[in-house]
Amino acid sequence: MPEALDPTPYDALLLLSFGGPEGPDDVVPFLENVTRGRGIPKERLKEVGQHYFLFGGVSPINGQNRALLDALRKDFAYHGLDLPVYWGNRNWAPYLTDTLREMAADGHRRVLVLTTSAYASYSGCRQYRENLADALAALRAEGVEPPRIDKLRHYFNHPGFLEPMIEGVIASLADLPEDVRDGAHLAFSTHSIPVSAADTSGPAGAHGDGGAYVAQHLDVARLIADAVRERTGVDHPWQLVYQSRSGAPHIPWLEPDICDHLQERHAAGVPAVVMAPIGFVSDHMEVLYDLDTEATARAAELGLPVRRSATVGDDPRFAAAVRELILERAGTERGQAVTPCALGTLGASHDLCPVGCCPARAPRPAAAGADSPYA
Repeated sequence: MPEALDPTPYDALLLLSFGGPEGPDDVVPFLENVTRGRGIPKERLKEVGQHYFLFGGVSPINGQNRALLDALRKDFAYHGLDLPVYWGNRNWAPYLTDTLREMAADGHRRVLVLTTSAYASYSGCRQYRENLADALAALRAEGVEPPRIDKLRHYFNHPGFLEPMIEGVIASLADLPEDVRDGAHLAFSTHSIPVSAADTSGPAGAHGDGGAYVAQHLDVARLIADAVRERTGVDHPWQLVYQSRSGAPHIPWLEPDICDHLQERHAAGVPAVVMAPIGFVSDHMEVLYDLDTEATARAAELGLPVRRSATVGDDPRFAAAVRELILERAGTERGQAVTPCALGTLGASHDLCPVGCCPARAPRPAAAGADSPYA
C-alpha cells in the first residue's frame, strides 16, 4: 500500500453531474426539471423525450456516473487517499441539495467538486456553480450550516483525460477497412452552444470569437490529432464539429453540425470518418443518439464508412487524473508550490473562476468563484 496521501484541507469530494431519467415515467418530469421556467408545454416535452423512449426511457448517464464513482473510490483506496466521494445531480436523483445536506450531516466542512464537464462555458461551468449556490442557500434557509465548496479546475488538457481519447481514436481507425483507413478524416465533436455563449466563455480576457470554449476544444483536437500521427505514422485531416443543437432556429449556434459535416466530407471524396466525441466525459444520451444513431444513420445513407471512438468514462487514467487534481488543489490551498499538470498551448486552467467568467444573461449568485457569496 502506498504512503497515505494528504487531501487537507478537504474532507470530501462531490461528483456533480447533469442527471437523467431511469425509466419511462421519469422522462417528462426530468425534462420539466431541465426546462423549468421556460414554459414549455408537456406535450412538447413528450416529443423531445422520444430520444429517451427509444432507449427504454433510461439515460445511460446515471449508470456511467455510478461506474465513475466506483473507479474513483478504488483509485483513492489503492493510493491511500482517504477522501469519501459523494454524488449529486442538477436535474434528477440524487439531487444536489439532498447530497449536500447529507454531506453536512456527515460532518464535512470543506468539499471539492468535480463536474462532468471538462470545458469552460456557461452551461458547463457557471450554471453548475449557480446550482451549487442555490443548494447552499436552501440549506442555510433550513438552518443547516453548509460546507465550504471549491471546484476542481477544468481538466480538458490533463493527460489522464486525453490519453483514453487518443487510444480510442487509434482503435477506431484500426477498426476501419484497410483500404479506407489511411484516408480517414477525424471529426472531433462537442456540444453546440449559442455563438453568443461561446464568445463570452471563460475569463473576460478570453472572450471573443468562440471564447475559451472553442479554443479549449481546438487545443484538445490538435493534441489528439498530433498524438495519432506520431503513433500511427499517418497524418489524418481533422475538424472540430458540433452536435445536439437544441435552440430556436433564429439564434446562431456553433457550426458545422456533425451530420452536415459528414455529407460535406462524403461530397469531397473522403473515404471514411472517425467521430471522436471529445466534448463529453461519457457515452450519455447525446452521444448514443446524436452520434451512434442519427449521425451513423446519415453516414449509412451516404455509403460513408464511420466509426465512433470511445469517451473517457470510468477509465482508470481519468480516475488517476482526478486524484492528481485533488492533490494539486489541496497543495495550493496549503500554500505549497504546485506545478499543475497540463498539455497543449493553453496551460492549466484557473482554480477560481474570476468575475465575468462565462456570464449568464441575468446575473445570479454562483458558488466556488471569485464572486461567490459563500467564501
